[in-house]
Amino acid sequence: MFVDRVTIEVRGGDGGDGCLGFRREFKVPKGGPDGGAGGHGGNVVIRAGHNVDSLAALVGQKHFRAERGSNGSGSHKHGRSGQDVVIDVPVGTLVIDAASGQVMRDLAQPGDQIVVGRGGRGGRGNAFFKSATNRAPRQVEQGAPGEVRTVTLELKLIADVGLLGMPNAGKSTLLSRLSRARPEIADYPFTTRTPMLGIVSVGPDRQFVLADIPGLIEGAHAGVGLGHEFLRHVERTRLLVHLVEPAPMDGGDPVRNYLAIREELRLHDPALADRPEIVAVSKCELPQAADVRAQLEARTGVPVQLISAVTGKGLPELLGRIVSVLDATSNEAVPSGAKL
Repeated sequence: MFVDRVTIEVRGGDGGDGCLGFRREFKVPKGGPDGGAGGHGGNVVIRAGHNVDSLAALVGQKHFRAERGSNGSGSHKHGRSGQDVVIDVPVGTLVIDAASGQVMRDLAQPGDQIVVGRGGRGGRGNAFFKSATNRAPRQVEQGAPGEVRTVTLELKLIADVGLLGMPNAGKSTLLSRLSRARPEIADYPFTTRTPMLGIVSVGPDRQFVLADIPGLIEGAHAGVGLGHEFLRHVERTRLLVHLVEPAPMDGGDPVRNYLAIREELRLHDPALADRPEIVAVSKCELPQAADVRAQLEARTGVPVQLISAVTGKGLPELLGRIVSVLDATSNEAVPSGAKL
């Protein structure tokens, strides 16, 4: 199950209590205070893991609490600190404070981490309070409570190339032809309900990550058709490949469909309108494909490719263009896409 948004409650471990103790040994009268401090509570840490691709593991557990610190004891023995709780999430996860809505950290690289629930400080034992005027102190400190926070984890996939298009434009079929990904493919709209990733190999030592973004429709920027759930995964791609179906099942105009999705991207995030893009007419075996291609080239002023994920026509040329654009943008960082 692919899950890209979840809210959890975290709590750092409470600190251990300080000890009230006095040295009691044979032939050592009035040995003095020897109560040790309590251990610090453990932290709750969120970390970007290497082998995690979804937040599904967090769906069944919404509360995370770190271990409490142990209490101090006599003979100046300090309590043991509590163990940290580490929550592994996919690379590309935003950690958001649920109360304020502020992004606390963008875990954009493997190993990035953030402490979201700090453990409480251990209380001091009475040995700490000994002084020249207070040789037998009886005051101790209780351990401080751990930090409690509710955080929202929001995953934005990091991919080199994102496939865009209306439902049934052929994105899933193209992904399955270019990579080993096996998305669900059927002849009805919205077959793909969650983003899919595939690794495309170009030669023996060259690969790139291709993301199939579920079909967008007009009004997606306002949440129509789960638009927000899909659009955020476009933000971190370096290149967009826009597939245009020449004969939409609903009888719509292919050129208008293309322009509508472009407008949805702009309304969601103006920076997406300037993202490098390759336009391709899918299902080129259909008789309308050539005419749609000519209309798109006249409207956009850029070359438009004819491809067929079923027959394989035009796929080598499409791969060549993708690699060329990726090479040209290889020195650019993947956009963070943190839309506040």
